[in-house]
Amino acid sequence: MDTASIYGDHLDEMNLVMHHTMNLIKQGAASIKENTGMEPIEHLKGRIKDEESMREKCRRQNLPETTDSALNKLFDSIGIRIVCSFLDDVYAVRDFLADCPDIEIVTEKDYIKNVKPNGYRSLHIITRVKGYHVEIQLRTISMDTWAALEHHIRYKKSIANTTLIFDELKRCADELASTDASMQTIRSMINENITC
Repeated sequence: MDTASIYGDHLDEMNLVMHHTMNLIKQGAASIKENTGMEPIEHLKGRIKDEESMREKCRRQNLPETTDSALNKLFDSIGIRIVCSFLDDVYAVRDFLADCPDIEIVTEKDYIKNVKPNGYRSLHIITRVKGYHVEIQLRTISMDTWAALEHHIRYKKSIANTTLIFDELKRCADELASTDASMQTIRSMINENITC
């Protein structure tokens, strides 16, 4: 059995890139807060995809289990999740990332505006930072809560009534999205009153 890391000798550099990217995001959040008076980020979390998960993803996508596949064919070896309070904050942080000279946006998938059929919502951005791909997911607290619960349920064994359960999950996702929109409206109304 091959015990060598699928990341070869890149792990230390990958960790440095992850922390560098997270520091850039924190700087962006501080700048947004300075302009708006409100903290745009509730939680910020980074991780290097664990070895077995990366190997399994290579197998699923019929790629050789090599460092080249892990770092150049798949784009989530380094992952960062940004959880924001409000929808506007998601896009404010996204705009900061787009303007940051140290971060190159490679692709962007907006599952907030283009919701997945199961109700999943999030903004996924593949970036390159110092030569490494970094997948950044931005979502609201509601979206993050729903995604965590959906993940737990999806990977439970022997679930009965899966159609009913997934229909209910979709309904919950839509209700949470409606709440996000309402909270954004309330925040905008409060901000308008403050500036008047």
